[in-house]
Amino acid sequence: MPDFQTTPQSPATQRVIVGMSGGVDSSVAALRLVQAGYEVEGLFMFNWSEDETGRCQAAADCADAAAVCAALGIPLHRADFSRQYKARVFRYFLDGYAAGRTPNPDILCNREIKFDVFLHYAERLGADWIATGHYARIEHTDAGPRLLRGVDAGKDQSYFLAAVPAAALARTLFPLGELQKSAVRNIAREHGFGIHDKPDSTGVCFIGERDFEGFLRRYIAGSTGPIRVSDGPLAGQTIAQHNGLVYYTIGQRKGLGLGGVHGAADAPWFVAAKDVAANTLWVTQDSAHPALVQTRLQTLAPQWIGTAPALPLRCRAQVRYRQRTIACEVALGTDGGLAVQFDAPPRAIAAGQYVVFYHGDICLGGAEISAADTPAMPQALSA
Repeated sequence: MPDFQTTPQSPATQRVIVGMSGGVDSSVAALRLVQAGYEVEGLFMFNWSEDETGRCQAAADCADAAAVCAALGIPLHRADFSRQYKARVFRYFLDGYAAGRTPNPDILCNREIKFDVFLHYAERLGADWIATGHYARIEHTDAGPRLLRGVDAGKDQSYFLAAVPAAALARTLFPLGELQKSAVRNIAREHGFGIHDKPDSTGVCFIGERDFEGFLRRYIAGSTGPIRVSDGPLAGQTIAQHNGLVYYTIGQRKGLGLGGVHGAADAPWFVAAKDVAANTLWVTQDSAHPALVQTRLQTLAPQWIGTAPALPLRCRAQVRYRQRTIACEVALGTDGGLAVQFDAPPRAIAAGQYVVFYHGDICLGGAEISAADTPAMPQALSA
């Protein structure tokens, strides 16, 4: 029997609905559940309308999912959640960018769609459990579920699951949590799955690898404004025009179009700050600029997995996927949020992203970042 966390009940009496994406991860997740003896069915979600993407990727992915389910001898259901996705994920995404934040739609998609809309749909299909191909682990205890990092440190996806309520995790299985990605591909190859070498999906879930700014321009009209230098001999000077603050994020290096600035060093430029009120983009050539290495941040109300811990709390946290965790102290902030003080600075804290808290391998929960303690930019020319 596979070594992922199983449930107290006999698998033969338990129905699991697996979220099938047409990729290698969900396919092997379904396989391992079948091998463990569960009654397994697949469910493919359509979260984005084809006419909006101009692509047929969802149809191709659904065909791949159907082929795997046929090989496993399990049924595949199909459901269109695009209306809920637009209302509960995409709208928040657009509003966040319009307000100058950098939202994380993948975290929101997990909380609002995969572990809410999908879960309720699966329950109507008679599911005792749902399962996905996430690289994370769950321990089902009498006190409730514990979310843990996946064994493959390079693929661990617990960061994206930090906002999922404990009640949903209590109904969830992660069959890949104990595996390395290389092993997953080998399993798919050994079982003759045609998708064993299918590339992993990358980029924002509904944008993929397309031009990000071009996609945003279809929904948000950014207004041009000055790009100003935050420090050094050109501090305060305007060196170019930006295309709209909504198209940039803190720490961004590529796509600034700032090559060959007179009087500046031949070195990369980074986004240091966005002044929404003045429609000004502040940039620096100092990769260790104080705006990029802040040690304090504020959050909105947190989402704890299980009982909220007593504050102040010493733990570790990360502010972006695949960033290393850093020791920190978490205290009560303003308006029900948190104040987080890191022992060392994370890289490029951006409002709208998530800070996720860990105790060892245990994910405690997370919160949306509302602000970092960004230093003041040059005042003489900032008006």
